[in-house]
Amino acid sequence: MFAIMTVTGVDHTGIIAAVATACADLDVNIHNVSQTLMGEYFTMILHVAFDETKVDIDTIQQRMTAVEQQEKLVIRIQSQAIFDAMNII
Repeated sequence: MFAIMTVTGVDHTGIIAAVATACADLDVNIHNVSQTLMGEYFTMILHVAFDETKVDIDTIQQRMTAVEQQEKLVIRIQSQAIFDAMNII
């Protein structure tokens, strides 16, 4: 399954490492990543893939909740199919 993950928060060292480590722990493969700074705010969008017979999107979001709290971020993940349906006119 493919999904889109967004990460936002005040910039600080270790954000990418924390998110990538959590993805690796769940065997979530990062296919593409785009990140930028907007003033003092860090933003990142990841295109990820995972085997939904081994891990589901709710489990990934729960794991990312721990990263959110530790790193003081907002992390959201949604199916690429839902993302596409909401963003294609």
